[in-house]
Amino acid sequence: MSRINFDLQQLQAFVAVAECGSFRAAADQIHLSPPALSRRIERLESILGTRLFNRTTREVELTSLGRVFLDRARTAVDDLEAAMLGISEISTKRSGRVTVACVPSAALYFLPQVISKFSEAYPAIRIRVVDETMNLVLQSVLSGESDFGIGFMGSLMPEIEFEPIHSDPFVVAMRSEHPYAKRKSVDWAHLEGEKMISVARSSGNRQLLDDVLAKQSLNLNYAFEVSHMATLLGMVEAGLGLALVPRMALPVGHPSVKGVPLRNLTVERSLGLLRRRGGKLRPAADVFHQHLHKALKSGKPESLVTAQA
Repeated sequence: MSRINFDLQQLQAFVAVAECGSFRAAADQIHLSPPALSRRIERLESILGTRLFNRTTREVELTSLGRVFLDRARTAVDDLEAAMLGISEISTKRSGRVTVACVPSAALYFLPQVISKFSEAYPAIRIRVVDETMNLVLQSVLSGESDFGIGFMGSLMPEIEFEPIHSDPFVVAMRSEHPYAKRKSVDWAHLEGEKMISVARSSGNRQLLDDVLAKQSLNLNYAFEVSHMATLLGMVEAGLGLALVPRMALPVGHPSVKGVPLRNLTVERSLGLLRRRGGKLRPAADVFHQHLHKALKSGKPESLVTAQA
């Protein structure tokens, strides 16, 4: 087999262009002139014998082979940086890259606060979030695209380890001036006469709720159905109806949307961390994993203890 003679700088250049979507922005990010950056990419493409980017005058996008190569390049960059710096130095400086897959309802308000706290302590660690449905979160962790994932117990795979950490109950989301907003809790029967907004049937949250409704012989009037939690909450905020959502998906102290607990029958999901069975996390991923574990356990990202890098 012939020797492949590309180096770390070429891989770093490729990853930067892929993430920035622009040669100029990537050149600024890695402190290189655009012509020098272009030469590195051209050299890498020449070595691989294939084009990694489709270039136009306005934008740059990955080719199909470029998308396949990107995940491998990210891993190679992290591994090469670890080999060059040494594990002891990485442990001290806490540098590197982490990719975490996360269900949207947790990514919407919970994860940004956790990342904000984490970045204060470890500014050199770069974080990429893959916010997808539960099934795609599982696939991302299984394929190795993500170092680990945040999801809830459901249709898990034998190759995936799930560590349940936080019980996340469903609440009724509504505008703060709705008559039910002043109550301490809402009975399920009261929801049957309301216009309800729901995520799609393919969503894990919807499947969990449908199972409960079927067992209790309850029929809700789903007047609107959307694909994303952010859209659902926007429609609640606009006063188009009520929605059953995980408490974690609601922003704390929202000026116009309130979550009211359910009475008589509590529905909750078990949220936790997912990893490939038997896999070992790299140093940067491991330290972020520990922070997420603490945040999920408390259910309050702001309660994270900020460690010193």
